[in-house]
Amino acid sequence: MARLGALLPLAFVAVLLLAVAVAAAPEDRPPKAQGPKPDKPPHDQEKEHDNEGPKPDKPPHDQEKEQDKDKKDKPKPKPMKVKCHDRKLYPYCYGKPMECPAECSQSCYADCNACKPVCVCSVPGACGDPRFIGGDGNAFYFHGHKDADFCVVSDRDLHINAHFIGKRGADGMSRDFTWIQAIAVLFDGHHRLYIGARKTATWDDDVDRMEITLDGEHVRLPQETDATWTSTSVPALSITRTKAANGVLIVLDGRFKIRANAVPITEEESRVHRYGVTSDDCLAHLDIAFKFDALTGDVHGVVGQTYRSDYVNGFDVKASMPTMGGESNFTTSGLFAADCAVARYALGRHHDDDGVAMG
Repeated sequence: MARLGALLPLAFVAVLLLAVAVAAAPEDRPPKAQGPKPDKPPHDQEKEHDNEGPKPDKPPHDQEKEQDKDKKDKPKPKPMKVKCHDRKLYPYCYGKPMECPAECSQSCYADCNACKPVCVCSVPGACGDPRFIGGDGNAFYFHGHKDADFCVVSDRDLHINAHFIGKRGADGMSRDFTWIQAIAVLFDGHHRLYIGARKTATWDDDVDRMEITLDGEHVRLPQETDATWTSTSVPALSITRTKAANGVLIVLDGRFKIRANAVPITEEESRVHRYGVTSDDCLAHLDIAFKFDALTGDVHGVVGQTYRSDYVNGFDVKASMPTMGGESNFTTSGLFAADCAVARYALGRHHDDDGVAMG
């Protein structure tokens, strides 16, 4: 008994030490975290946003891509096709359809001698802000002034004036942007032919915007390609549509051929050149090509002088934009007035305006 009593204190101490060790030992599993739950990863948050309400707007670059795609999806007009109509003169080329080149897909004609399509703006005449090509083949600019008239060709039996429209140039420019809106052709002492582009806000190439009069009477042409009108008072004069709308060929047998196309300033042209075209006026104007058969050696005018045998081209060939000055020499008092300083027509005989609207 005495021995058992001695062992009891030792057993009690061992049990006490074991309890302390168990209390101090770590648990097998970590305790649960306390406090707020951690945020979800960004991709999980985006998934939740996709399921909540309307989706956010697309970034600007995505919007631009969609706009570019819309532009690409818009079908471009098919290139115009031209052909020769005289079987006797051009048996090889007669009736052969020729597609206009890409750079003038809606404005070319058939050169029946060479049997190929030619851009209207690549031959003597005037196009755009006006860029002229002279009878000597050289290109130059003649800006003139907006709302003014200038003699383009003046000869003994033929006089051509041009009416300029324009827009105020960009800040710092010394001139206005100008285009030829109409021409007046005076011939044989008393005949007056007018070809002009009507003012319009929105351009549609299927809607004819050309106005043509002879001696004050309107010329009415069916709106179809190759439709032809011949004057009863001037049998040698004919006008033919080169396309269903906005393109004509005027021929005075043995004297001249004039091709005129009514065209607008496009949004892209306005953006690139800063023309500032507004929604109420697309600045419809004429692209013109000339071919003369009977000019005299004394012919004058902005383009006319370039046909003279004594004409000297004084432009700087290195200039990117050779410009002809001397507006005062070519200014006329009206579209049907042959009174510019260099007039040759019937000794400068004056013709009153017939009241055709310039707008």
